[in-house]
Amino acid sequence: MTRKKLLGAQVKHLLETVAENGNQHLTEVETDLMQTTFLLGEAIEKLSASFMAIHETVRAQQDMVDTLLAAGTLPEDGAKRLKALRAEIGTHVNSAVTGLQFQDMTTQLIGRTVRRVTGLREVLDLLEGGSAGVLEDAPVEALAEVLHNLNRMVESQAQKLESTLWKPVQQTHMESGDIELF
Repeated sequence: MTRKKLLGAQVKHLLETVAENGNQHLTEVETDLMQTTFLLGEAIEKLSASFMAIHETVRAQQDMVDTLLAAGTLPEDGAKRLKALRAEIGTHVNSAVTGLQFQDMTTQLIGRTVRRVTGLREVLDLLEGGSAGVLEDAPVEALAEVLHNLNRMVESQAQKLESTLWKPVQQTHMESGDIELF
C-alpha cells in the first residue's frame, strides 16, 4: 500500500469511527431524554390522580365521622364502611408511592444521559490530545501510526462507555413492587 493510501485509509477510518460513535451517543441521549419526558408526564398524572383520590376518600371518611357524631349512634354498617375507607386510603397512598418510583427512574435516565455526554466528550478529548502527535512535516508512516493509535483509543473508549451504559432503568424494593423499563 502506498504511503498516501495508508494515510488516507487511517484518516477515513478515524473520521468514520468518530462520526459513528458521536451519532450513536447523541441518538441514545435523545432517546433517554424522550423517555425521561414520558416518565415524568406519567408520574405527574399518576401522582395527581392518587392525591385527588386520597382527598376524596378522606372527605368521604370525614363525612361519615360527621354523620356518626351528629347521630350519636353508629349505623349498622358504619364500622365496616370506615374500615373500607381506611383500606381505600392505603391503596391510594401506595399508588402515589408507585408514582414516586418514576422520579427515581427518571433520575437514573438523566444520570445515564450525562454519562453518555461525558463519554462522548472523553472520546473527543482523546482525538484532541492525539492530534498533537500529528506534525505537518512528519513522514507518512509516522502519521499513519499516530492515526492508527488514535483509532484504537477511540474504539476502546467507545466500547468501555457502551459496556457501562447498557443497563436497564429499574426501581426495586418498594411496597408496590418492582419495575424495570428500557
